[in-house]
Amino acid sequence: MAVQPEGTPCWADAMFGDLEGAKEFYGAVLGWTFGESSSEYGHYTQAYADGRAVAAVVPPMPGQEGQSQWCLYFASPDAAATAARVREQGGEVLMEPMRVGDLGTMCLAREPGGAVFGIWQGGVHEGFEATAVPGAYCWAEVFTREPEKTDPFLTAVFPYTAKQMVDDNVDFRMFDVGGNTVLGRMRMSDDFPPEVPSYVNVYFTVADCDEAVARATELGGVLRFGPLTMPFGRFAALSDPQGAGFSVIDLTTTEGELPSVKDV
Repeated sequence: MAVQPEGTPCWADAMFGDLEGAKEFYGAVLGWTFGESSSEYGHYTQAYADGRAVAAVVPPMPGQEGQSQWCLYFASPDAAATAARVREQGGEVLMEPMRVGDLGTMCLAREPGGAVFGIWQGGVHEGFEATAVPGAYCWAEVFTREPEKTDPFLTAVFPYTAKQMVDDNVDFRMFDVGGNTVLGRMRMSDDFPPEVPSYVNVYFTVADCDEAVARATELGGVLRFGPLTMPFGRFAALSDPQGAGFSVIDLTTTEGELPSVKDV
């Protein structure tokens, strides 16, 4: 796949204290195979679905050990300029733009509502080689307690247009790039324990949601929500054995009408 338009999710990775354990878990649940780990880049190891790069896993750097979590990267033609906008709009740059050989330039940031995300200026590594096929990324949502901070930040940092789901029971917004919906934003309700911070939830495609949930829980994963069938697919939210949250979705099993939306 070519370099994606600015603001489009383009890559996902996660740090794991038990790298081999993570490879076994995701290999079984998502069907991933793994490339050689690169000692030059901290044993960064790419994951493949049907031979195409779809994500990566990496051991933590010394002193960075902690809760495993998935990080979603957004495409940028100029990581330094995007980082500057992050600061201007009240966000925080956690890691300054850093060149990763000829692969590209990465940056880590936190939006004002608290969710951490990445910025990727593609070089030789342009990002996902496949999306929306079994084993590959297909969707993400920013879960935030403060959408009044998150929403204007996102549209100021990236060239998004926004639309709001018309539903009195849920506060859900979608962000488009060039007419394509690329990201969702969900207001965290009181159902979320207060200690759970804002975060980005990454969805990986599976052929059968229930089968993926069964494999995940057999291997020590925890089912957090679902499975539930929606107009967009049948999905479930999980945590892997090392605590990283993610969702799986079968895009072919759908139920109900697509929700109404309005431009905002």
